[in-house]
Amino acid sequence: MVKTASILLVSLILIVFLMPFIYTVSPYELDPQKILLSPSFAHPFGTDRLGRDILARVLNGGQTSLIIGFLSAAIASIIGLFIGINAGYFKGKVDKGITIIIDLFLTFPTFFLLLALVSYIQASALILIIVISITGWMGMARLIRSESFAIGNKPFIKILKLANVSKIKIIFKYFAPLLAPIFLISFTFGVGGAILAESGLSFLGLGINPPQMSWGSLLSDGKAVMDISWWVSFFPGLMIFIVTFCLMQISDFLQSKANTKEIQQT
Repeated sequence: MVKTASILLVSLILIVFLMPFIYTVSPYELDPQKILLSPSFAHPFGTDRLGRDILARVLNGGQTSLIIGFLSAAIASIIGLFIGINAGYFKGKVDKGITIIIDLFLTFPTFFLLLALVSYIQASALILIIVISITGWMGMARLIRSESFAIGNKPFIKILKLANVSKIKIIFKYFAPLLAPIFLISFTFGVGGAILAESGLSFLGLGINPPQMSWGSLLSDGKAVMDISWWVSFFPGLMIFIVTFCLMQISDFLQSKANTKEIQQT
Protein backbone atom coordinates (compact mmCIF):
# COMPACT_ATOMS: atom_id res chain seq x y z
CA MET A 1 0.00 0.00 0.00
CA VAL A 2 2.79 2.43 0.88
CA LYS A 3 4.42 1.89 -2.53
CA THR A 4 1.15 2.73 -4.26
CA ALA A 5 0.72 5.81 -2.04
CA SER A 6 4.29 6.97 -2.73
CA ILE A 7 3.97 6.49 -6.50
CA LEU A 8 0.59 8.24 -6.50
CA LEU A 9 1.91 11.18 -4.46
CA VAL A 10 5.02 11.66 -6.61
CA SER A 11 2.95 11.32 -9.80
CA LEU A 12 0.44 13.91 -8.60
CA ILE A 13 3.20 16.37 -7.66
CA LEU A 14 4.85 15.93 -11.08
CA ILE A 15 1.53 16.38 -12.85
CA VAL A 16 0.74 19.57 -10.92
CA PHE A 17 4.09 21.18 -11.71
CA LEU A 18 4.78 19.81 -15.21
CA MET A 19 1.39 19.41 -16.86
CA PRO A 20 0.78 23.21 -17.22
CA PHE A 21 3.58 23.16 -19.82
CA ILE A 22 1.49 20.71 -21.85
CA TYR A 23 -2.05 21.75 -20.93
CA THR A 24 -1.65 25.44 -21.75
CA VAL A 25 -5.24 26.58 -21.13
CA SER A 26 -5.27 29.75 -19.00
CA PRO A 27 -6.69 29.32 -15.49
CA TYR A 28 -7.79 32.99 -15.55
CA GLU A 29 -9.53 33.28 -18.93
CA LEU A 30 -13.24 34.09 -18.63
CA ASP A 31 -15.69 32.74 -21.22
CA PRO A 32 -19.40 33.59 -20.80
CA GLN A 33 -20.21 30.95 -23.43
CA LYS A 34 -18.77 28.15 -21.27
CA ILE A 35 -20.27 28.77 -17.83
CA LEU A 36 -20.62 25.64 -15.67
CA LEU A 37 -19.93 23.13 -18.43
CA SER A 38 -19.72 19.56 -17.16
CA PRO A 39 -16.49 17.55 -17.66
CA SER A 40 -15.83 16.83 -21.32
CA PHE A 41 -12.96 16.20 -23.71
CA ALA A 42 -12.50 19.95 -24.22
CA HIS A 43 -12.61 20.62 -20.46
CA PRO A 44 -11.72 17.40 -18.59
CA PHE A 45 -12.71 18.85 -15.18
CA GLY A 46 -15.47 21.11 -16.53
CA THR A 47 -15.72 24.88 -16.07
CA ASP A 48 -16.74 27.13 -13.18
CA ARG A 49 -19.44 29.81 -12.94
CA LEU A 50 -17.24 32.32 -14.79
CA GLY A 51 -16.41 29.93 -17.61
CA ARG A 52 -12.84 29.23 -16.44
CA ASP A 53 -11.26 25.84 -17.04
CA ILE A 54 -11.19 23.91 -13.74
CA LEU A 55 -8.34 21.56 -14.70
CA ALA A 56 -6.07 24.54 -15.39
CA ARG A 57 -7.14 26.11 -12.10
CA VAL A 58 -6.62 22.88 -10.15
CA LEU A 59 -3.09 22.59 -11.56
CA ASN A 60 -2.30 26.23 -10.78
CA GLY A 61 -3.88 26.09 -7.34
CA GLY A 62 -2.15 22.79 -6.60
CA GLN A 63 1.24 24.42 -7.01
CA THR A 64 0.31 26.99 -4.35
CA SER A 65 -1.12 24.39 -1.96
CA LEU A 66 1.82 22.01 -2.29
CA ILE A 67 4.44 24.75 -1.93
CA ILE A 68 2.71 26.08 1.19
CA GLY A 69 2.29 22.56 2.60
CA PHE A 70 5.85 21.35 2.09
CA LEU A 71 7.64 24.59 2.96
CA SER A 72 5.62 25.32 6.11
CA ALA A 73 5.98 21.71 7.29
CA ALA A 74 9.73 21.82 6.65
CA ILE A 75 10.16 25.07 8.59
CA ALA A 76 7.92 23.90 11.45
CA SER A 77 9.76 20.55 11.63
CA ILE A 78 13.18 22.24 11.74
CA ILE A 79 12.00 24.62 14.48
CA GLY A 80 10.52 21.71 16.44
CA LEU A 81 13.69 19.65 15.97
CA PHE A 82 15.92 22.47 17.24
CA ILE A 83 13.73 23.24 20.25
CA GLY A 84 13.13 19.57 21.10
CA ILE A 85 16.83 18.64 20.99
CA ASN A 86 17.77 21.57 23.20
CA ALA A 87 15.10 20.65 25.74
CA GLY A 88 16.08 16.98 25.80
CA TYR A 89 19.84 17.54 25.80
CA PHE A 90 20.26 20.39 28.27
CA LYS A 91 17.30 19.45 30.51
CA GLY A 92 16.88 21.40 33.75
CA LYS A 93 15.87 25.06 33.41
CA VAL A 94 16.14 25.00 29.63
CA ASP A 95 13.68 22.12 29.44
CA LYS A 96 11.28 23.75 31.90
CA GLY A 97 11.28 27.02 29.96
CA ILE A 98 10.71 25.27 26.62
CA THR A 99 7.96 23.09 28.11
CA ILE A 100 6.13 26.18 29.38
CA ILE A 101 6.33 27.79 25.92
CA ILE A 102 5.04 24.61 24.23
CA ASP A 103 2.19 24.32 26.73
CA LEU A 104 1.25 27.97 26.17
CA PHE A 105 1.03 27.41 22.42
CA LEU A 106 -0.94 24.21 22.91
CA THR A 107 -3.42 25.98 25.19
CA PHE A 108 -5.01 27.45 22.06
CA PRO A 109 -6.38 25.04 19.42
CA THR A 110 -4.05 25.30 16.42
CA PHE A 111 -6.71 26.17 13.86
CA PHE A 112 -8.18 28.93 16.02
CA LEU A 113 -4.69 30.28 16.57
CA LEU A 114 -4.27 30.32 12.78
CA LEU A 115 -7.59 32.14 12.39
CA ALA A 116 -6.57 34.73 14.98
CA LEU A 117 -3.23 35.42 13.29
CA VAL A 118 -4.53 35.48 9.70
CA SER A 119 -7.49 37.73 10.55
CA TYR A 120 -5.05 40.56 11.37
CA ILE A 121 -2.71 40.01 8.41
CA GLN A 122 -3.34 40.25 4.67
CA ALA A 123 -2.97 36.65 3.60
CA SER A 124 -0.57 35.55 0.87
CA ALA A 125 1.38 32.38 0.17
CA LEU A 126 4.41 33.68 2.10
CA ILE A 127 2.31 34.85 5.06
CA LEU A 128 0.51 31.50 5.22
CA ILE A 129 3.82 29.62 5.18
CA ILE A 130 5.09 31.74 8.10
CA VAL A 131 1.85 31.54 10.10
CA ILE A 132 1.38 27.77 9.62
CA SER A 133 5.04 27.23 10.55
CA ILE A 134 4.66 29.29 13.73
CA THR A 135 1.61 27.28 14.80
CA GLY A 136 2.83 23.85 13.70
CA TRP A 137 6.13 23.17 15.47
CA MET A 138 4.81 22.09 18.90
CA GLY A 139 4.03 18.48 18.05
CA MET A 140 7.49 17.91 16.57
CA ALA A 141 9.14 19.62 19.56
CA ARG A 142 7.34 17.38 22.07
CA LEU A 143 8.21 14.19 20.19
CA ILE A 144 11.87 15.18 19.78
CA ARG A 145 12.11 16.32 23.41
CA SER A 146 10.83 12.95 24.64
CA GLU A 147 13.17 10.96 22.41
CA SER A 148 16.12 13.25 23.22
CA PHE A 149 15.66 12.48 26.91
CA ALA A 150 15.92 8.75 26.15
CA ILE A 151 18.99 9.25 23.95
CA GLY A 152 20.63 11.51 26.53
CA ASN A 153 20.41 8.74 29.13
CA LYS A 154 22.21 6.21 26.97
CA PRO A 155 25.64 5.18 28.33
CA PHE A 156 27.64 6.24 25.26
CA ILE A 157 26.20 9.77 25.42
CA LYS A 158 27.18 10.04 29.08
CA ILE A 159 30.69 8.88 28.20
CA LEU A 160 30.92 11.48 25.44
CA LYS A 161 29.88 14.19 27.90
CA LEU A 162 32.46 13.04 30.45
CA ALA A 163 35.10 13.09 27.70
CA ASN A 164 34.25 16.78 27.10
CA VAL A 165 33.21 16.18 23.50
CA SER A 166 31.66 19.40 22.18
CA LYS A 167 27.91 19.73 22.55
CA ILE A 168 27.45 20.61 18.88
CA LYS A 169 29.29 17.46 17.79
CA ILE A 170 27.22 15.27 20.12
CA ILE A 171 23.98 16.80 18.92
CA PHE A 172 24.72 16.64 15.17
CA LYS A 173 26.75 13.41 15.03
CA TYR A 174 24.90 11.26 17.56
CA PHE A 175 21.49 12.78 18.34
CA ALA A 176 20.43 13.81 14.83
CA PRO A 177 20.81 10.36 13.12
CA LEU A 178 18.83 8.67 15.92
CA LEU A 179 16.10 11.30 15.66
CA ALA A 180 15.82 11.09 11.86
CA PRO A 181 12.94 8.54 11.78
CA ILE A 182 10.82 10.64 14.16
CA PHE A 183 11.64 13.76 12.14
CA LEU A 184 10.48 12.12 8.89
CA ILE A 185 7.28 10.81 10.49
CA SER A 186 6.42 14.20 11.95
CA PHE A 187 7.31 15.95 8.69
CA THR A 188 4.97 13.81 6.60
CA PHE A 189 2.16 14.38 9.09
CA GLY A 190 3.02 18.07 9.05
CA VAL A 191 2.73 18.38 5.27
CA GLY A 192 -0.76 16.90 5.31
CA GLY A 193 -1.75 19.10 8.24
CA ALA A 194 -0.37 22.23 6.56
CA ILE A 195 -2.25 21.54 3.31
CA LEU A 196 -5.47 20.98 5.26
CA ALA A 197 -4.85 24.15 7.32
CA GLU A 198 -4.30 26.25 4.20
CA SER A 199 -7.34 24.69 2.54
CA GLY A 200 -9.50 25.38 5.60
CA LEU A 201 -8.41 29.02 5.80
CA SER A 202 -8.90 29.54 2.05
CA PHE A 203 -12.30 27.84 2.22
CA LEU A 204 -13.32 30.36 4.90
CA GLY A 205 -12.01 33.24 2.78
CA LEU A 206 -9.03 33.94 5.06
CA GLY A 207 -6.36 32.25 2.97
CA ILE A 208 -5.29 32.72 -0.62
CA ASN A 209 -7.10 35.64 -2.24
CA PRO A 210 -7.95 36.15 -5.95
CA PRO A 211 -6.40 36.26 -8.47
CA GLN A 212 -4.16 33.72 -6.69
CA MET A 213 -5.73 30.34 -6.10
CA SER A 214 -5.25 27.18 -4.10
CA TRP A 215 -7.18 23.96 -3.72
CA GLY A 216 -8.90 25.41 -0.66
CA SER A 217 -10.03 28.59 -2.45
CA LEU A 218 -11.23 26.54 -5.45
CA LEU A 219 -13.20 24.33 -3.08
CA SER A 220 -14.75 27.45 -1.58
CA ASP A 221 -15.64 28.84 -5.02
CA GLY A 222 -17.73 25.77 -5.77
CA LYS A 223 -19.81 25.68 -2.59
CA ALA A 224 -22.39 28.12 -4.00
CA VAL A 225 -23.12 25.90 -7.01
CA MET A 226 -22.47 22.49 -5.45
CA ASP A 227 -26.07 21.35 -5.91
CA ILE A 228 -26.07 21.96 -9.66
CA SER A 229 -22.37 21.64 -10.59
CA TRP A 230 -20.69 19.01 -8.43
CA TRP A 231 -17.43 19.08 -10.43
CA VAL A 232 -16.48 22.62 -9.36
CA SER A 233 -15.75 21.52 -5.78
CA PHE A 234 -15.20 17.83 -6.37
CA PHE A 235 -11.87 17.94 -8.19
CA PRO A 236 -9.96 20.31 -5.86
CA GLY A 237 -11.42 18.36 -2.92
CA LEU A 238 -10.26 15.11 -4.52
CA MET A 239 -6.72 16.47 -4.87
CA ILE A 240 -6.63 17.44 -1.18
CA PHE A 241 -7.89 13.98 -0.22
CA ILE A 242 -5.38 12.11 -2.40
CA VAL A 243 -2.37 14.08 -1.12
CA THR A 244 -3.31 13.86 2.56
CA PHE A 245 -4.27 10.18 2.27
CA CYS A 246 -0.94 9.31 0.61
CA LEU A 247 0.99 11.26 3.24
CA MET A 248 -0.87 9.48 6.05
CA GLN A 249 -0.06 6.10 4.51
CA ILE A 250 3.62 7.01 4.24
CA SER A 251 3.62 8.31 7.83
CA ASP A 252 2.02 5.12 9.14
CA PHE A 253 4.60 3.03 7.29
CA LEU A 254 7.52 5.06 8.66
CA GLN A 255 6.06 4.85 12.16
CA SER A 256 5.65 1.07 11.97
CA LYS A 257 9.24 0.73 10.73
CA ALA A 258 10.52 2.92 13.57
CA ASN A 259 8.55 0.92 16.15
CA THR A 260 9.86 -2.37 14.73
CA LYS A 261 13.43 -1.07 14.92
CA GLU A 262 12.97 0.00 18.54
CA ILE A 263 11.59 -3.42 19.50
CA GLN A 264 14.54 -5.19 17.81
CA GLN A 265 17.03 -2.93 19.62
CA THR A 266 15.29 -3.62 22.90
